[in-house]
Amino acid sequence: MKQCANGVFEVTLTPQGEPDTAPGATLGRMSIDKQFQGDLAGVGKGEMLSAITDVAGSAVYVAIERVTGALHGRQGSFTFQHSGNSYRGTQQLAITVVPDSGAEELSGLTGELSLNIVDGRHFYTFEYSLPDSTSAI
Repeated sequence: MKQCANGVFEVTLTPQGEPDTAPGATLGRMSIDKQFQGDLAGVGKGEMLSAITDVAGSAVYVAIERVTGALHGRQGSFTFQHSGNSYRGTQQLAITVVPDSGAEELSGLTGELSLNIVDGRHFYTFEYSLPDSTSAI
């Protein structure tokens, strides 16, 4: 059964090396450090690659992020795959659990995280399933 976790997170992105600037797009790499609070409580650590084009509002990023902590009280870790793009300001974002990446009490975890940024604060909704979950959304 699907369950839903909600909360907030803080994120710090740190550039890793100098961006690769050329006509068409600038390529970059950053480390990701997050602090999750709420139904998902813990830390996220990852790496992000980005391409920002010469056209305002057009860019893309991909990232891999390992999350370690507790999800509704269940301890463990898992990995998110991020894929985001913006075409002249119209954005699409997918953040999904990497298959079979759950460990400890989060073994078998599947799901997708969505986010909403309001007044600079990052809010998340994480719809997920675990093999032995019994409570519904």
